[in-house]
Amino acid sequence: MGLWQIGTDTLAGGRFALSPFAETFASLRLLHTGSGAHPGEEAWLRAHLPGYRARLAADPVTALLVQAAFGMAWNADFCCPAPGVGESFEETVDRVAAAGAGKARADLRVALRGPLPAALERDDLPERAAVLLTYVWEETVRPYWERRRRVLEADVVARTARVGRGGWAAVLNSLRPGTRWLGESRFQVNAWAYPPREIAAGAELLFIPVTPGTGWVSWEEQERYAVVYPCSGVLAEDHHRRPVPAGLGALVGTARAGLLALLGTPMSTTQLTALTGQGLGSVGRHLRILLEAGLVERQRAGRSVLYVRTAAGEVLVEASGAGTPGHHGPGPGRC
Repeated sequence: MGLWQIGTDTLAGGRFALSPFAETFASLRLLHTGSGAHPGEEAWLRAHLPGYRARLAADPVTALLVQAAFGMAWNADFCCPAPGVGESFEETVDRVAAAGAGKARADLRVALRGPLPAALERDDLPERAAVLLTYVWEETVRPYWERRRRVLEADVVARTARVGRGGWAAVLNSLRPGTRWLGESRFQVNAWAYPPREIAAGAELLFIPVTPGTGWVSWEEQERYAVVYPCSGVLAEDHHRRPVPAGLGALVGTARAGLLALLGTPMSTTQLTALTGQGLGSVGRHLRILLEAGLVERQRAGRSVLYVRTAAGEVLVEASGAGTPGHHGPGPGRC
């Protein structure tokens, strides 16, 4: 299994971050597989997969590059550098383009676990990868980025609150299947049989959510390490969630039932407004009624006030069959 040896100070300094590049790379992986994990992904694929496939059909070298870059179980490192905090898509993709032909070919051989196809023995592979990633960003991710960003922010707030309640171990165990805090400074990042890595003191440790149901790890020498993970269940499904059962809606009202179904993870009124499309005032009124009924409770995470279901709310939601769907399965282990 893939193990990282992480010092206490490095883990304590770990932080969550959003990355438009990570979201784009995850979307490229989804286009590559061509199969969605839930209705939201399927609808997005119906809109964008034909154009993506037509582009690759017209550019067989890039098509072969993508096939090789996702390899056997290991992404080609040069294609997905660890994003920096606050780094724009353009800043990260520029690092892909500047990777160097020798590194690109070496990384592809590792991903393939063997020699490169003759058609990829060329010097423009980093530039080709950057051009394709830019296409995916501009055509298939950027139009949705503001809404996706709000969904990702909701996931980060929920997990940050969980750090405060249960410590880093609780969060690391829940990022995606295959991640576990093993104690004694050992973090299992995936289930693949890769050599352990010791993370140097002072290195930057980032946890980056994406909306597609995939994940990977990446690093920049000894300076920065990133764990990319799929944002949790109902958030990842966005507005294509399962409908709230009629019985629950009849009992507490359709709008309040929708909020109650979302609150399996802590969220603020702002995040609930973004996810439901309801007005801020309406969300506040519904939350007040749910609070008075003992179905939700308030928690504080830094400056944010979060709402989450109580035990009574959990029982009501589970009995109605409106519980939060589970995580999507992850993709291969490392970038």
